[in-house]
Amino acid sequence: MKGGGDILLTLVVQFALLSLLAIGGVNAVVPEMHRQVVDLHHWMSNEQFSELYAISQAAPGPNVMIVALIGQHVAGPLGAVVAMVAMCAPTAVLACTVARVFDRYREAPWRRAVEVGLVPLTIGLFAAAAWVLARAADQSWVATAVTGLAFALIYWTRVSPLLVLAGAALVGFLGGL
Repeated sequence: MKGGGDILLTLVVQFALLSLLAIGGVNAVVPEMHRQVVDLHHWMSNEQFSELYAISQAAPGPNVMIVALIGQHVAGPLGAVVAMVAMCAPTAVLACTVARVFDRYREAPWRRAVEVGLVPLTIGLFAAAAWVLARAADQSWVATAVTGLAFALIYWTRVSPLLVLAGAALVGFLGGL
């Protein structure tokens, strides 16, 4: 294990707080996760963070796998478990509580207002995550161009994202990234 109890406690605090902000899923808090892990604690570099994120997205399973990979990187297997529990437990308790309240007040006008208000918030959090990940991964002008082209193709055309991903992988394979 790379760190002792202080690092484990820091993992618990950071991921427990992030879990309560993860509206729409863990990808919504990737920018803050990046800030904590790379900028504040210096546990890894931009490149390492973007690589762990890519691995977590490529692996089968939920998006929250990034949390286990960060915990593993920072404090070994125990760090992975601690980070995952800290990320999942507070949200699970909150989700159960909110579900009960929403069920009880299903006809209340404030419920619809909350649901409608969370949509732009979630979209903004995901856009921020995409921006932070692009900045962390794009370390050359070619990588930046591939990111921009991939965004444009996916956003403004009907090209399959799988084809765009394959094209970006081919550029990387040929040594362009």
